[in-house]
Formats: sequence, C-alpha cells, structure tokens
Amino acid sequence: MFVHTVYFWLNDSARAEAQPNLLRDCHELLGKIPTVKSLWAGKPAMTPREVVDNSYAVGLTVLLEDEPGHRIYQDHPLHLQFIERNKANWKRVQVYDFNF
Repeated sequence: MFVHTVYFWLNDSARAEAQPNLLRDCHELLGKIPTVKSLWAGKPAMTPREVVDNSYAVGLTVLLEDEPGHRIYQDHPLHLQFIERNKANWKRVQVYDFNF
C-alpha cells in the first residue's frame, strides 16, 4: 500500500471560505480518482502536546494500492483541477509519502 499525506497552510490573505472549499475539493475531486482506495481530510485536532504541529489548515491522507497508482493519482485531471482551484490560497504544502 502507498500512503500519501499532505498538510496545507493557507495564506494570511486567504478568504474565510478557503478552508471549507479545500476540504470539499479533497473529497469531491481527489476522492473520485480511480486509484484512491481511501481518503481522509480534516482540520487540525488541536491536540495540546508539544510534539504536535497544529499550525496547518487542512490535513489530507490518501491510501493507494501502490506507487504506480500514486503516479496515476498525481497526473489525473481531477488532481490537476484540485491544484488549480486551490493553489492560490496556499502558503505552504508539506507532503509525506510512505509504503507498507
């Protein structure tokens, strides 16, 4: 299995609807890509521990079958549409990928 996890920080100038729109697009666009087995997206849980980073606006985790499935996901028109619709609001994007 291939796990693709992404954290999004929004620009200070992003409008109030940027976060809910980003969450919606995670589910409505990325969740429809055929190689996606499972997808979770949400806001920080605001866990009050020193080792937890709660500074991001949206976290996304996508489970895919394998690395070829991840490549298909990356190049899929819905992924490209997701980026185009939301990238203007991003201050920072951090990605963590791993296999198991």
